[in-house]
Amino acid sequence: MAEPRVTSFTSDALGTSDAVELSHRLTRKEISPVELVEAAIARAEALGPTLNAMAHEDFEAARLNARLPRSGFFGGVPTLIKDNVDLAGQPTNHGSAAWTASPARHHSPFVKHFLRSGVVPLGKSRLPELGFNASTEYVDAPPTRNPWNPAYSSGASSGGSAAFVAAGVVPIAHANDGGGSIRIPAAACGLVGLKPTRGRTPDDLVHTIMPVRIIAEGVVTRSVRDTAAFYRELERTYRPRRLPPIGDVTGPSSRRLRIGLHRDSPVTSPDAQVGAALEDTAQLLRNLGHEVREMDSLVDEQFVEDFSIYWQMLAALLRGGGQRIFDPSFDPTRVDTFTAGLADAFMTNRAKLPGVVRRLRRSSRLWSQRCGDYDVVLSPTLAHTTPKLGYIAPGQDFDQHFSRLLQYVAYTPLQNATGDPAISLPLGRSDIGMPIGMHFGAGPGEERILLALAYELEQARPWPLITEPADTLSALPAQVQPRSTV
Repeated sequence: MAEPRVTSFTSDALGTSDAVELSHRLTRKEISPVELVEAAIARAEALGPTLNAMAHEDFEAARLNARLPRSGFFGGVPTLIKDNVDLAGQPTNHGSAAWTASPARHHSPFVKHFLRSGVVPLGKSRLPELGFNASTEYVDAPPTRNPWNPAYSSGASSGGSAAFVAAGVVPIAHANDGGGSIRIPAAACGLVGLKPTRGRTPDDLVHTIMPVRIIAEGVVTRSVRDTAAFYRELERTYRPRRLPPIGDVTGPSSRRLRIGLHRDSPVTSPDAQVGAALEDTAQLLRNLGHEVREMDSLVDEQFVEDFSIYWQMLAALLRGGGQRIFDPSFDPTRVDTFTAGLADAFMTNRAKLPGVVRRLRRSSRLWSQRCGDYDVVLSPTLAHTTPKLGYIAPGQDFDQHFSRLLQYVAYTPLQNATGDPAISLPLGRSDIGMPIGMHFGAGPGEERILLALAYELEQARPWPLITEPADTLSALPAQVQPRSTV
């Protein structure tokens, strides 16, 4: 039986095009920014009540911006900004009900550069409170749903962006990643999600002063070329001196790679369906001429404990300093049960923090120490298939929640500690048709290798997208019901 899907693809100005194709159509004047933004608004209004992917909408500002002269490669392409960075004129609430944010006065550093590519934001996308959970769910609010099957999680923390990109509302959307938050929702929603090398994209000041800079900015897209174009365009206005440029990656490389197969983490092994997708991907790589060899686990139980304690420290910092960091109205008693559980756990572990920070900083040497024989490391993005909503939702017993989370996100945090790049590609499918992500990591500054490999895999095995067109958006009810597709 086919799974129920929620889509917005139709024969409007957006069609089924990715952002690069829309850019070309804009250049040829086949469509206009106004037409694209109006189409995206209609799609957002149609799917919003079902997917619950937007934290704040400002359609009038989007309409106004679409009428202004647009420059940049993506000039006129609609997008979303995740609700944990500032977009001037709109509130930034970080997915939390602990305070009500006032409109931001200025763009964050990343948003400033992203807007220079010409994108037009419709508003802010949803995330779980403070970005800590791996599912975009709440204690007292509806969850963000997965368009492949609305009974399932869209992942997190960039779950709102991923849901609306997968469903066709926008072709590209902002995401950021502090433990897998670009790659996890990309895997759950069948998208391309590249976490860049530390320093590749502009950071907010608060991130740069943290003891370990685990957060990186980026996007989620439906095609490899959209992700590659985003980084090419970003480099026109932001070029980190310490990293080699990515440049314009437009297709596969002829270079054959040495690929390490990383199967098991210290926490868990992949479940049967994820394991089968991993083996299938490894065989595909071999068929394409790459050398694939088994390798030992990259991290040990100490790393898992260290990253967990660092995570807990961030929750304690934000809960305790929320009035200073966010807003004087921040009420620490109103954070959700998961944030509170993390913060409370840190009170038990805080004496370990100096050693945690020291070891996590040292992890930046891991690629040269353990992966020097490989160009790329392959693993699953997530250890098991996408869970149903509720499985890792806040409101349950914290110990159970945290244990489930560690079992789910067993592979992605490593690159946040090391600062290395990694990409999730939707190369597998579960027995009910849900996407399964495969994860590829490379050495520092090696995004070009990952993008070229991603192009090759996309061409060798194109992944399915939710592109069933509706006859007309006007025929869609205000609340779109999940519908079966064959």
